[in-house]
Amino acid sequence: MEKIASFTVNHLTLNPGVYVSREDVVGSEVVTTFDIRMTAPNREPVINTAEIHAIEHLGATFLRNHKDFGEKILYFGPMGCRTGFYLLLKGTYRSKDIVPLLTEMYEFIRDFQGDIPGACAKDCGNYLDMNLPMAQWLAKRFLENTLYNIREEFLQYPD
Repeated sequence: MEKIASFTVNHLTLNPGVYVSREDVVGSEVVTTFDIRMTAPNREPVINTAEIHAIEHLGATFLRNHKDFGEKILYFGPMGCRTGFYLLLKGTYRSKDIVPLLTEMYEFIRDFQGDIPGACAKDCGNYLDMNLPMAQWLAKRFLENTLYNIREEFLQYPD
């Protein structure tokens, strides 16, 4: 059996950044999958489930309501390894095309006040597993360390 594409990325040299993971043609549409890597795999702690869950709820809510990208969002959710998120967009995009969108999203998460959308038993299957303060700390860290001054090397997978 062949390795899938995401298992061919060298996780020993992968740093936090925004990467095009793949492009797929679905019918007549292109779907671009982004790897939004928030922590350095195998070198930094993974994101705990409560934080990743809070980021997922806030990020998905922000993205699906975005005035320019809302209709293009197909999916936003955590990676199984808990080092970041996948974002699937309808259309062909490069990593640098979505840095402004991600910056807006992580600022929204960093500054969010109030109840996390969908964080109740009726709306979510694990609503008690949320940690907003830590999600905000991680959003701030990703903004300051990665998004605000993103370099080309953090927009393309390393060889």
